[in-house]
Amino acid sequence: MAAVSAGALLVGALWISRPGPVPAEDPGEVVRVGVVQGQQVPGYLDAARTELAALTDPSAPAAGDTWALVSLEGYVAAGVLPDLLAGTAVAQVYARVPLAAAHTPVVRIPVYHLPADVLTGMLDTALARDREQAEYEQLARRLTGQDRGQQRARQAYATAARTAAEEASAYRSGCSCVFAAVVRAAPSALREVAGRPGVRAVDAAPEVRRLDRTEFRPPLPEQNGTVPAEPARSPVVPSSAAGIAPGPPAPIVSSPGPPVTSFSPGAAAPASPLSDPAPPARSAVLSAANTTPAHDATARPAAPPGPPGR
Repeated sequence: MAAVSAGALLVGALWISRPGPVPAEDPGEVVRVGVVQGQQVPGYLDAARTELAALTDPSAPAAGDTWALVSLEGYVAAGVLPDLLAGTAVAQVYARVPLAAAHTPVVRIPVYHLPADVLTGMLDTALARDREQAEYEQLARRLTGQDRGQQRARQAYATAARTAAEEASAYRSGCSCVFAAVVRAAPSALREVAGRPGVRAVDAAPEVRRLDRTEFRPPLPEQNGTVPAEPARSPVVPSSAAGIAPGPPAPIVSSPGPPVTSFSPGAAAPASPLSDPAPPARSAVLSAANTTPAHDATARPAAPPGPPGR
């Protein structure tokens, strides 16, 4: 009886001491890096400098490679990026055609090699804008009525077609359109990048573990005050297809560019994926809620309601 009692107590103790199940990671948890609507851009820039200084303080605990959002002072061409971001592993860049007469969407371009992949992403975006232009023009031609509603709709489609054509032309020419990048590097390398001419801020984000659970919101180069609300953009092209462009393909593969440390399919990558899109509910960049990868469907906001009977 004593032996049986001791055995039962031992089994009970072992059962109680077993570790409980590890809770699954919250799929809805998203890390946000950058500025948000209503935030002061100067305050954000100061905070980014302060955080980077603390991360590189010799008295601080040593930190390993860290994700960071690099914001630029202006829009630059792809050929400038290898020198500007040298010493870091580049995961993706953000580009936009700065047109005075229209608010254009931001495009996220995944990167393995600089500058080749950026130029490839721009060409893909130009093709998508060509398709948008053709569909806008087709929709405008379908509206033959002379009532005020159809006239306004025709004008909206014509304006959207012109904007898409200007974007396509700019991207096809390899425009100076890149204004931010997501990189990974040691804090000392991030500090070097922050000190280079043309770099506005390096927002180090040690809390980022996965890029597909992160919203990056770089300020536009022209934003210097309070981040405004989302401005109105061109109407969407109604289509029975899932999107204007096909779904996301495999990662870009291109020939290596000038020397720069960037992710390569053949090299060991960090634990986080490079540039998977974030969950659909998120807004990738402050300036355009419909920011899309260069190879994804170029989503746009909903079109104004058409005339009755359409």
